[in-house]
Amino acid sequence: MDSSDQPRDGRFPRLAVDLGIIENNARFVRQACARSGIGLVAVVKSVGARIPIVAAMARGGCRSFASSRLEQLALLREAALDPGSGVPPDATTGLLRATGRSEAAAAVALADWSLQSEAAALEATADAAEARGVRHGVTLMLDLGDLREGWFDRQELVAAALRVERGLPSLRLRGIGTNLGCYGAVLPTRENLGRLLEAAREVEDAIGRRLDVVSGGATTSLPLVARGRMPAGVNELRIGEAILCGKDLPLFHRVELPGVRGDTITLRAELLEKHVKPSYPIGARLRDAFGACPEYEDRGTRTRLLLGVGKRDIGNHELLRPRDGRIHIVGSSSDYLICEADEPCDDLRYGSILEFDMLYGAMLFLCDANPYLSVDYRAAEGSRPVEP
Repeated sequence: MDSSDQPRDGRFPRLAVDLGIIENNARFVRQACARSGIGLVAVVKSVGARIPIVAAMARGGCRSFASSRLEQLALLREAALDPGSGVPPDATTGLLRATGRSEAAAAVALADWSLQSEAAALEATADAAEARGVRHGVTLMLDLGDLREGWFDRQELVAAALRVERGLPSLRLRGIGTNLGCYGAVLPTRENLGRLLEAAREVEDAIGRRLDVVSGGATTSLPLVARGRMPAGVNELRIGEAILCGKDLPLFHRVELPGVRGDTITLRAELLEKHVKPSYPIGARLRDAFGACPEYEDRGTRTRLLLGVGKRDIGNHELLRPRDGRIHIVGSSSDYLICEADEPCDDLRYGSILEFDMLYGAMLFLCDANPYLSVDYRAAEGSRPVEP
């Protein structure tokens, strides 16, 4: 692309979002889960709960939405009151991050339910719910070895469930859940999710009723669904990445979900400099601006491209994939992406626009952490025009 492709406001970097693909991805993921008796919670934190994207997920059949950020839940609440937003008025909302004492009042005001993993947090949430005059749902988290949130001792989990069920009337115990793959990179399996189901049965025996929810994780649990290996009894998954990105499953898990596409969100960045330069830094070296000591390969003199997007926008440049096969990413600084080309690329010049696919982490940074980013929405066929 060249400078004639620039949008009206002329600012880069920017994202191009295909709402039709996101809608279809949501539909296919929801249907795949439903065939295994699993309800879908659509996670919107990685796209900053941008309302056109949430509305596309709703058109795909999603009715329950969740985020780890209260500010995003506030956006969802406001949009649900607007008939023109596309967010269903009966949509339920969940808070995915453990509730801090300072956040308890906002959590019960903005979320119908929350994930909980600390006895003191349950007490604080119960006090806030009682003060507001609501009954707030909670899912108690069990740590199966990923070593992020959750009770590690199963008996402590059962005791917490009993405390909610019998001693905290402003809370409603909806179920138990787990998280796998986000910190310790532990793979969800029939065996570790089987331990979650064993814990659910222990809780049910203790409280004398069935739990509504056994929440078996996030996108990393979808391969079990795709392969027909999800243990019966897991009835909820919290999915965002597979709908909004669609690349990590085939890349890391060798799993293709029929109908799910990865070309949902495209990063478009502007070429700011093009020169022929050596590929190896010249001079004594210490550390870069981020305290790292990167290794470089001497590939001789190359065509080097400097683009106007950097670590502050994307976090890790290794999570980007250039769509132009001649281009290779070799590094980044806070504000620049440094690329090399295998050939002169005479068609690329100052002001040219290059496009990149993204993995989950880059999408999270760009959509949620960058307040200056512009977004172009491509509306699904038959839907009304989308306002940015």
